[in-house]
Amino acid sequence: MRGTADAPRGRVLALAAVGVVTLNACAGSPGRPELDQVRPGSLPQGSEAVELDPADFSVDITNPFWPMDVGDRWVFEETDGTGSVQRVEVTVLDETYTVSAGIEARVVHDLVTEDGTPVEDTLDWYAQDRDGNVWYLGEQTAEYENGQVVSTEGSWEAGVDGAQPGIAVPGNPEPGLGYRQEYLAGEAEDEAVVLSVSEQVESPTGRYTGALLTRDVNPLHPELAELKFYAPGVGPVLVLQTSGGDAREALVETTR
Repeated sequence: MRGTADAPRGRVLALAAVGVVTLNACAGSPGRPELDQVRPGSLPQGSEAVELDPADFSVDITNPFWPMDVGDRWVFEETDGTGSVQRVEVTVLDETYTVSAGIEARVVHDLVTEDGTPVEDTLDWYAQDRDGNVWYLGEQTAEYENGQVVSTEGSWEAGVDGAQPGIAVPGNPEPGLGYRQEYLAGEAEDEAVVLSVSEQVESPTGRYTGALLTRDVNPLHPELAELKFYAPGVGPVLVLQTSGGDAREALVETTR
């Protein structure tokens, strides 16, 4: 699932039909900290460099808020409010890739189509550390127009040209925990903060309780903000754009 950093590439995540979302508290209330109340903990922040030991990582991703077994598949629908609908199919491959930082990562294929035509084709790289944190280690992406690749500039790899890995999903999420999701200066600087781990959320695939809720922002595009919901045992199920537009994305099909 792409984050707010992808907005400059012309797409903000969205969905055509979505169920009821129930929040347990309002922004600014107890248990729902604002970004200026972020508690960093030990997770990476901003541009800070991290030195990671490859021996501490595994391609077996078991984090309950986004478990990734080989063959797992999620299908999302997106709309930008103009009536166009895009299909996003995310599949965990039986492949690994060792990034320049020396960590072996699980390869996840992310294919975006519109009316059956490719819009974006990406290989994402993830690995889990001993504490259960799922790290995002980079991506190889290509954008298409009229069947032809027009850009690969969203690609980055931890350890190359100053790019630093980030956290996709924390191993021990608690309200107020903040972290970067990726870092490549001027290109990818997504950040997130945990708002709750006890949300109720609904998508076309069902109603879920005990969900993780994060608020995602990007210093490069401060006008944009999203709420993301991760259901235990399932993974990401819903994205709501709360600033810079009204886009939505929801899970419509999953195979685990």
